[in-house]
Amino acid sequence: MSAPVPASPLGVTPTEAGGTLGVWSANASMIELVVFDRSDPNAIVETVPLTRGADDVWSVSSPRLVPETRYAIRVDGPQAPRNAFDPTTFLLEPYAKGVVQPRADQWRAVVVDTAFDWGGAKKPGHALDKTIVYETHLRGFSKLNPAVPEELRGTYAGLAHPASIEYLTSLGVTAIELLPVHCFTSEPRLLRQGLTNYWGYNTVNFFSPHAPYATQAAQAAGPSAVLREFKGMVKLLHEAGLEVFLDVVYNHTAEAGVGGPRSSFRGIDNSSYYRQLDDGTYYDVTGCGNTVDFGQAVARELVRDSVRYWANECQIDGFRFDLAATLGRDESGAYNRDHPLLSGLLDDEQLQGVKLIAEPWDVGLGGWQTGNFPDGWSEWNDRYRDRMRQFWLRDIADARHHGTASTGIGGLATRLAGSSNTFSEQRGPVASVNFVTAHDGFTLADLVSYDVKHNYGNGEFNRDGSDNNRSFNHGAEGATTDSGILSARRKAMRNILGTLLLSAGVPMITAGDEFGRTQQGNNNAYCHDNELTWLSWDRDTDAANLRAVTAELIRLRTENPAVRPVRFAKLGEHVPQSSQMDWYDAGGNTMDEPDWQDPSARTLQYVAASTPEFEEFNRILLIVHGVESEISVTLPAHEGVDGYELVWDSADETPKTETTWFRPGDVVQVSPASLQLFHCSGRDFR
Repeated sequence: MSAPVPASPLGVTPTEAGGTLGVWSANASMIELVVFDRSDPNAIVETVPLTRGADDVWSVSSPRLVPETRYAIRVDGPQAPRNAFDPTTFLLEPYAKGVVQPRADQWRAVVVDTAFDWGGAKKPGHALDKTIVYETHLRGFSKLNPAVPEELRGTYAGLAHPASIEYLTSLGVTAIELLPVHCFTSEPRLLRQGLTNYWGYNTVNFFSPHAPYATQAAQAAGPSAVLREFKGMVKLLHEAGLEVFLDVVYNHTAEAGVGGPRSSFRGIDNSSYYRQLDDGTYYDVTGCGNTVDFGQAVARELVRDSVRYWANECQIDGFRFDLAATLGRDESGAYNRDHPLLSGLLDDEQLQGVKLIAEPWDVGLGGWQTGNFPDGWSEWNDRYRDRMRQFWLRDIADARHHGTASTGIGGLATRLAGSSNTFSEQRGPVASVNFVTAHDGFTLADLVSYDVKHNYGNGEFNRDGSDNNRSFNHGAEGATTDSGILSARRKAMRNILGTLLLSAGVPMITAGDEFGRTQQGNNNAYCHDNELTWLSWDRDTDAANLRAVTAELIRLRTENPAVRPVRFAKLGEHVPQSSQMDWYDAGGNTMDEPDWQDPSARTLQYVAASTPEFEEFNRILLIVHGVESEISVTLPAHEGVDGYELVWDSADETPKTETTWFRPGDVVQVSPASLQLFHCSGRDFR
């Protein structure tokens, strides 16, 4: 049975006489505070017992619990299969806001000074339909940027440097989603191989920023300075109009499986924090050795307290929850969309306006839950990812090899229009976070350049990483000098970026895809902290052109509300902030039912008209042509439309400098496997 939510505060609470420490444990028999000398992390200056109080909260007050004090706890309790008490182990207190590591196998909590002058900086508060997410690695983004001072490269301050901010704002994205910045560590196996956990999905503590991402000066000054640098980054990004999202990993911890480190939760109350069988074996649905048990109220409250801290104390705008299906597993281990943690984060008064994004799966039984999170959540849409890759890559490959594509255009149209077959009417298109690539998998350039993964540098004999990539190398595996292959690859990238940025939903771009970054075919580069994964700032003409196209597509998305509806339209009803969608074939005729699934009919004309509530009326026409041969397309005679202005064509290497006008019934030539976007002019007949 789940223990009650602790009523007393956990972690260190400042008092006039120092501070009070609160630690939760239902099964401990003894907890003591250990205070260390500030100049010697191994020298103990005080040991004080904690007293058990209501709701199994143990507490102690001490005049030494002031900023910059280093401390740990030691916990004892009964021996049992599900317990892991050891009173000789120094444990990291879970709510620590600062963390240092005196040696490889030990951690110390540090009391921090949280004072910070925000100078009036506010959260930008972008609406979801206007949000464009840029997923990036904190260190990798600026590590090689010559425009950033060397001492700032790869740091919080480096991301906030004017050169970084100018790059992001000129691209046009609205939100920076950072791979994990909670304090994390590398697995012993990786360290033995001379590798590291670069991505950071191995959390040690849920409340402290990862210190190695701070400048050397901040690290030397201590955790309070690290926290100030983190907050300073957020402040400057906010002042530039950029939101900051954190990729957070609450589903498991760095304590790994049985026999792993006893650094925090395992030594405090193993049987309560982790999901286990009666014999102490971990019930692992994360693939990482352990699973936090969100059937327990204390684990749920830990996550809520952590999210509140980052959202309010650090002014974070949104969170992407790694393996979020795990957070929705109840006491029986089954996923429940009405789980109190999922609903509690939505309903929390301290989290109103914070964006919640789920990675809607884990690796356990019943773990794939795309479309099944509560109203108010957004979700990574893997169905969108797979459909776009299939249409623009595998189908093209199949047509080359077998004479016909595998699928028709119906599946792509559903995703283009907001995935109404996945997300409910109440949730609308903005429940879908659309992506084609992410940190996990091929980059966009590799997606169009490799048929198979090349992960030999990971030390696992190419066994790691997905084999289901739906990629296409366009005629050669990897690097080539063949101009025809290179041209086809560049157009494929423009097709994918164009579809992504003109689809209903919330688009997410992976850092570097805007200029064609490669990881040399490695689709699981989690263990490489080097030039393979860092963004290159040495760009050739092709890279510059692709970035210019990406920025143009973002501009077009921003200016055309018809491609970013908030709600699904209903036939015969006026639904504010929806888009009325009409579909035509290459001849300008309304699509017939057989056309949607016909692999030989892969040309579609899509007219979307906005139903404005806060913006001007807008209508666009998008032509999608998924065959590698040129086609003549007759522009549709659509009510209220008297002209079509061609504003973007994926066949072009660079954005258009001049536009061309056409009338309904005109015939336009569409290049092999390409997209064309038109503005529609005429009257609004709504």
